[in-house]
Amino acid sequence: MTDSVRTERDGSVGRVVLDRPEANNAMDHEAAAELRDAAANLASDDDVRCLVYTGVGDLFNTGADLTTLAGDERDESRLRSLAGTLHEFVGTLARAPKPVVCGVNGVAAGGGIGPALAGDIVIAAESARFQFAYPAIGLSADGGSSYFLPRLVGLREAQRIAMRDEPVSAAEAVDLGLVTESVADEAFDERLTAEAERLAAGPTAAYAETRALLRTSFDHGLGEQLAREADRIARLTDTDDYAAGHAAFLAGEEPEFTGR
Repeated sequence: MTDSVRTERDGSVGRVVLDRPEANNAMDHEAAAELRDAAANLASDDDVRCLVYTGVGDLFNTGADLTTLAGDERDESRLRSLAGTLHEFVGTLARAPKPVVCGVNGVAAGGGIGPALAGDIVIAAESARFQFAYPAIGLSADGGSSYFLPRLVGLREAQRIAMRDEPVSAAEAVDLGLVTESVADEAFDERLTAEAERLAAGPTAAYAETRALLRTSFDHGLGEQLAREADRIARLTDTDDYAAGHAAFLAGEEPEFTGR
């Protein structure tokens, strides 16, 4: 356990939990560094087959801790450093060699939006909401929000969310495609755990290749993407999970994957 972030393991599921309720789950540089390091450790742990990121209470991540900033040009180096550390965390979530589930338990605002959207599956509590927030303090996007928003909801909706800075409810986030599903607050923890355990029991290497193909698909033309698909699917034949899945299919049984 660290001061601002908890790392939890339950079987093959690893959790990163932002735990700064006294600061409304806002991030100072130490908290961002702890998120980065916790995610990197779980992402590189072969025994962890699904990574979960969530927060405590009714707040997910409310972005930068403004109480640590001066509000003038002295903040340039501070914000560069904070954004750089946060971006390493987001990059780890996006590129981890295993499924990532983000559980948006409450408010996601400012720099908390990008990490919220970086998962393969994003589950939001019914009371959660998303707030772009940057215009209110005269700043522009960070944390990957300018990357994820237009890819998930399209440019026009991304512009509306960013420029109008109106809160987006969990229900609207589902309709827009920002999140995978919304569940009642009282069912949130159970649903988040169930989804993580389902993915952790799956073919980890196949999930890793699929998430990489999807994440980078916008960067390639069709021909290049087809070639990358052919390469990835062929390489996966050398895994225990492929052998187990193939045998189970022929036997009409459910496969038991080991993540190897």
